[in-house]
Amino acid sequence: MKFAIRPYHPSDLTALYKICLLTANSGSDGTKLFNDPELVGHFYVAPYVVLEPEVSFVVTNNGKPSGYIVGARDSQKFAEKCEKDWFPVLRERYPSSSANDSLQDAKAIQRIHDGHKVKEDLKDYPAHLHINLLPETQGHGIGRKIIDVFINKLKELQVPALHLEVGKSNPGAIKFYERMGFQIIKEYESSIAYGMKLMSDSHT
Repeated sequence: MKFAIRPYHPSDLTALYKICLLTANSGSDGTKLFNDPELVGHFYVAPYVVLEPEVSFVVTNNGKPSGYIVGARDSQKFAEKCEKDWFPVLRERYPSSSANDSLQDAKAIQRIHDGHKVKEDLKDYPAHLHINLLPETQGHGIGRKIIDVFINKLKELQVPALHLEVGKSNPGAIKFYERMGFQIIKEYESSIAYGMKLMSDSHT
């Protein structure tokens, strides 16, 4: 196995949709949860790489995409861009969930209709991220490296702070983010929001 991290390229899009699906069940394979295999990627990966490609990075294993990190520099502006340029077409394609949809399809369609919402608690941490790594890519220190690449890019863009949310059903991810130096901002019913200041006096 030979891992590398590089900027996103549009030719990666199909592979990233697949990775998103293969990690959609709290980091495990979500293929059986969705009747439409693209639904989860329509919300959690594609709008980021299309609208924010400069902060999208891909992990490759022997040249083949095996993980990614995507995000937004300014979550509120990103939400507005999605409303203008991303969700309208998808809302026409998926007007509402149908009897053929699985529970997870229905939830994903509802998310598309709700759009990206920025929680009041997180407004002091304008950037956010999503990271997904296939099992083969885990346990090699790649997660730490790709987050460092992402954070360094945000610092270069003078973004003051970053947040993410992780499901309480994913204890491995919770431990990982805490080891990375993220601090709890707010605990919700089924998730925890973590944050990191990027422009402190010590620039750490």
